[in-house]
Parts: sequence; C-alpha cells; structure tokens
Amino acid sequence: MRFVVIGSNSFSGSHFVYRLLKDGHSVLGISRSAEAPPVFRPYAWTAETGSFTFLQADINHDLVVALQSITQFTPDVVVNFAAQSMVAQSWDNPDHWYQTNVVSLSLLAEGLQKLDNLSRYVHVTTPEVYGSTSDWITEHNHFAPSTPYAVSRAAGDLHLLALHSAKGFPVVFTRAANVYGPGQQLYRILPKSVLSARLGRELQLHGGGGSRRSFIHISDVAEATLQIAVSGRNGETYHISTDELISIRDLVSKTFTQCGVDSQQFVAPVEDRLGKDLGYFLDSSKLRKELGWKPLVTLSDGIESVIQWVDSNLEDLRERNLEYVHKP
Repeated sequence: MRFVVIGSNSFSGSHFVYRLLKDGHSVLGISRSAEAPPVFRPYAWTAETGSFTFLQADINHDLVVALQSITQFTPDVVVNFAAQSMVAQSWDNPDHWYQTNVVSLSLLAEGLQKLDNLSRYVHVTTPEVYGSTSDWITEHNHFAPSTPYAVSRAAGDLHLLALHSAKGFPVVFTRAANVYGPGQQLYRILPKSVLSARLGRELQLHGGGGSRRSFIHISDVAEATLQIAVSGRNGETYHISTDELISIRDLVSKTFTQCGVDSQQFVAPVEDRLGKDLGYFLDSSKLRKELGWKPLVTLSDGIESVIQWVDSNLEDLRERNLEYVHKP
C-alpha cells in the first residue's frame, strides 16, 4: 500500500514509518524539520524492504507544497501524527496550538478531501480531550479538556468528525495511552529517567509523581495504528492502551531499579503543572474485539528497551538538551 505519514520525524511517526517499511509499503514522510538524527530515527536503524521518500514541509506555512506532493504520491492512506503536543507550554502561546491543531488541520483536511483514491485518513489524537478520568472510559466518553493543548485537540477532532458526518470524509481517530520506547524525545519521563540514572543528574517530579497513567510501548502502538489504518471503520475512534496503571513516581522508581540505581538519590518533587490531569484510563476493548489487537511488550521489557537504547548511544545523548524547546 501507499502511505503518507505526516509528522514522520515525531517519535510515534518515525516508529510507524519503520513498521510500514518492515512490511514493504511505500511511504512519503512529511515533517516541518529536516530528518531527525539517526539516533532518533528508528527506520534508519535497520534496512527494510519498503521505499521511503522524505519531504520537509510545515503544514502551517508550506501546506500547498505538501498537498501537491501528497496528490502526486497518490496515497491509499494518510496518517497524521503532526501537532503542537506539549501541555504545560500551551498556556504560554495558546495561539500557536490553535493555529496548528485547528486552523491548519482544517485546511489540510479540505485539501485531502479532493483526493479521489484516499480510502482512509488516520488522525492520531490524544486522551487529553477527556480531561482527568477516575475510571476506565470508552471511546464515547464526553470531552472535558483542561488546557489549551487539550482544547485545541478536541476542537480539531470535532471538526474532522463533522466533516465525516456531513461530507463522508474517511477519518478514523486513535487515542493512545502514554507511549514510550527507544528513540523518544529526551524530555519525556522514561528516557529522562534513564539518563538521570546513568549521568547522576537530578530528576524533577511534578506534583511528586502521584498521577497515574497506563504506559504502552511504541511497537504495540505502531502495530495498532497499522491495523486501524488498514481495517478500522471510518468515523470511529479506537483507544490504544494496556490494562496496567502505574504512578509516575513508581514508574521512575522502577526504571532506576532496572538501571541498578536508587532513585532517592536523584529524584526531587516540584510543584505540579497548571491544569495537569491526574489520570487517563482508556478502555481498549473495542480495538481488541474488532481488530484482534493486544499489547505484547511488558512494562519491564519496554523499560529495558529504553535502557539499552540509552546505553548504546550514551555519548551522543549526554550532550543533548533534556528540555523541550518550543517551535511556533
């Protein structure tokens, strides 16, 4: 099949490209920055059988160019990972989040509607649209966003759903739990924890790390995304999650233990982030029943994959910035 992956430089996007190439698909990757360094680019780690072409284009500024390339590529499926995705920073410049996640998204969808051969548009969105949840929720749960980031994603999702209802736009939505794995951005909690353990650096835990999450390995997410892209039902939403919950504090402690280090030496509780949700408990039974998917990577094995990636690239990673840098 022929896939366009928008946001192919992102952590999830790059792993999805790797998954597609492994099966021999043809892929056009689009991202606003030049291709990521190999250490953050899983499809560069091994040779696969599919074909990959990369286009550097920002949907905020280069949408015409991007749509021209997509049209010429004649994809069967478009999968969109691109978004302004940080939560705390969305309070500082909310207009940047609304521009990318709502305005530019609506213009992208308008252009994609003109593709005669497009069978499915997979929109990779977020459980943040639900707000904090205290029990397991299905895909029909109401939206209650609590940050500009979450509001922007909810608005984008509702626009696409309206396009599907009114014009038959072939959208399907995915919402995954906390995704992790090798090659992830260093400001994310798992690679940051491993680097703190290896380099003896202080690790700050917002709110003391009491919020609980379900962590799911990127290989399980990539597999679920592919199954949804091929066999999902247009207009539907699919949760991608494990059934295991763990607090951020316990996750960090577990990671340090697997690194052979006492977390109490380096972990420092700090004030919580504004509008932070305490938990997302996603019921993924719909995906399991309809498409036969199930997660295969245990949390311990997943953490070990991150540790091995960090250890294999420690000299490179130790020199890199561990904090998020905003790009408008």
